[in-house]
Amino acid sequence: MALTGRAALLAALGALPVGIWEPGWTGILAVNAPLALACACDYALAAPVRRLRLTRSGDTTARLGETADVTLTLTNPSRRPLRAQLRDAWPPSSWQAGTETEASRHRLTVPAGERRRVTTRLRPTRRGDRQADRVTIRSYGPLGLLSRQGTHRVPWTVRVLPPFTSRKHLPAKLARLRELDGRTSVLTRGEGTEFDSLRAYVPGDDTRSIDWRATARHSTVAVRTWRPERDRHILLVLDTGRTSAGRVGDAPRLDAAMDAALLLAALASRAGDRVDLLAYDRRVRALVQGRTARDVLPALVNAMATLEPELVETDARTLAATALRTAPRHCLIVLLTTLDTAPMEEGLLPVLPQLTQRHSVLVASVADPHIAGMAISRGTTEAVYDAAAAAQAQAERHRTADKLRRHGVMVVDAIPDELAPALADAYLALKAAGRL
Repeated sequence: MALTGRAALLAALGALPVGIWEPGWTGILAVNAPLALACACDYALAAPVRRLRLTRSGDTTARLGETADVTLTLTNPSRRPLRAQLRDAWPPSSWQAGTETEASRHRLTVPAGERRRVTTRLRPTRRGDRQADRVTIRSYGPLGLLSRQGTHRVPWTVRVLPPFTSRKHLPAKLARLRELDGRTSVLTRGEGTEFDSLRAYVPGDDTRSIDWRATARHSTVAVRTWRPERDRHILLVLDTGRTSAGRVGDAPRLDAAMDAALLLAALASRAGDRVDLLAYDRRVRALVQGRTARDVLPALVNAMATLEPELVETDARTLAATALRTAPRHCLIVLLTTLDTAPMEEGLLPVLPQLTQRHSVLVASVADPHIAGMAISRGTTEAVYDAAAAAQAQAERHRTADKLRRHGVMVVDAIPDELAPALADAYLALKAAGRL
């Protein structure tokens, strides 16, 4: 039982305190009899809270930055109408800062024996599973003097998926893939690509693709079309160790790596290649295998949703062993990790021959755009020192990348906004050269 603000004001105007019984009290100081009677009647006429029945429905997934609507259906089985304030509690990261109070609180009236729905609109600010906490209901009487209050547990989970902001690059990369696939007039012939068919020559075709025997048999010039080899295996390896927790801009490095992996997966699945995912630091955090081209992207997004950087050093030796078990036959291993000198020289470089002996390896890393800005800063003594430090950091990354290339590893090093398209371009270059 709770005394409302209206009842407290009436008590003050009546110049006599209203006695409220609480556990442990031995008596009542004074009573404003008319007001106490009104409060008692108001409390008796308030709909009971515990008998209410609540169910949920609505969205179970949402991309980061988008909204999710969760509907709460409230049934009033009592004979008294419900006049209530309702708070639908969710974790703080379910809303943007400062919007929780407005989004989670609702006023509603439910006549006796009827039901009403209220919708809570979530706008999550972090990936992962967001679980409903509790529903707190405060039921008022017709005079609004006293209220009943209680809570209900109504479970519901909304999984917040990665935003996949690099999706905007997919049409351009698919157009390039169609060129490689021989479906447009501009053809790119690479070593190891497979012969597809003959068609009439059009301006812009590579003259080296002209089939002179077929041309001699027909009245038009015929050219060979080539398509990249299909049904190749690609293993995406996400390093979820401590280096992936470093923030670049407004997000951890892991988020940029996941975005690049999603664009590559979408492109490779359209190209007819098989895509698997392994997330690892000291143990397997996520594993996606054997999905069809239609199912692979939803499976990857769902697996990545709950991934978080782990503040442990990645065990490169067991990572390599796990990757070899996951991909026993030749494939392209795309390792999304750091190019920082210390973890690379102490971790990946010693075990790299185990991977390159059996597989093609591509290392993709997120560069910090702030370092590039520091490298060109001038004007003050502090800025010059910053530029020197940034130049040294860039030189170390370049040396590390050169060491990887000497092992036959392809390296992509780009800032977060450019990593996804750069990685897709590297994949298309491998397809064009027939190196998959």
